[in-house]
Amino acid sequence: MVFFTFILGLLFGSFFLVVGMRLPKGEDAFFSRSHCDNCGHVLKWYNLIPIFSYLFQNGKCSYCHQKINPLNLIVELAMGLLFAAGYLLYGLSYSYFMYLIVVSLTVLIFITDFLYMIILDSPLIIASILIFILKLIYLSPKEACISLMSGILLFFTMYFVQYIGGKVFKKESLGGGDVKLSFVIGLVLNFRLGLIALILSTFLALPYSIASLYLTKNHEVPYGPFLVGALAIVFIFLDKFKALLVLIFGI
Repeated sequence: MVFFTFILGLLFGSFFLVVGMRLPKGEDAFFSRSHCDNCGHVLKWYNLIPIFSYLFQNGKCSYCHQKINPLNLIVELAMGLLFAAGYLLYGLSYSYFMYLIVVSLTVLIFITDFLYMIILDSPLIIASILIFILKLIYLSPKEACISLMSGILLFFTMYFVQYIGGKVFKKESLGGGDVKLSFVIGLVLNFRLGLIALILSTFLALPYSIASLYLTKNHEVPYGPFLVGALAIVFIFLDKFKALLVLIFGI
């Protein structure tokens, strides 16, 4: 099962990379044939085997011999390891399926927000539907509805932050995708833990923001990766953060 989940992760990693690289540019990610980004040559099936195709081709296109973006190898390998590690942690359970949704969303947002400064709506919608269905099946309709209300509350919390930030700085302080992502965070973690994830995300983003301020001319920071990274951290260490809630609030 560990080997199977690793292979499954490789395949999903390859798919997520296509989605993350194409959809922000308005390209079809589902029905058009895979092609080389340099020469446009349509790739054969043996050019698309995760990891192995990259290694056997020495990281170069078989047709134009230009270097393939190493992000292909990194994302595929990362997803394979994450899928397998999740199975070792949770087995085939509710927590494992939730974990798969969280890490998949994390990888997709890292790709799209760092490369294109955009968070796609479609992964957020699909993730929200899957999370709600999982909670209905494994928990209860009551728990699913509480999570839905938590997502809505967290969405309006971030919307309020965006509104205040816009008034203070006289420009957009948070992207619309960041606000929508907060709904998913609330849906996964519920409201209190979702707030902790939002706070944690600011600390995660701080070093990158400071470095961007001094090292780049464009001071815009892709906040989505830090938001979804905080979601992943809180979800994986859920018991620790629940204990923190009890310590702080006594609940």
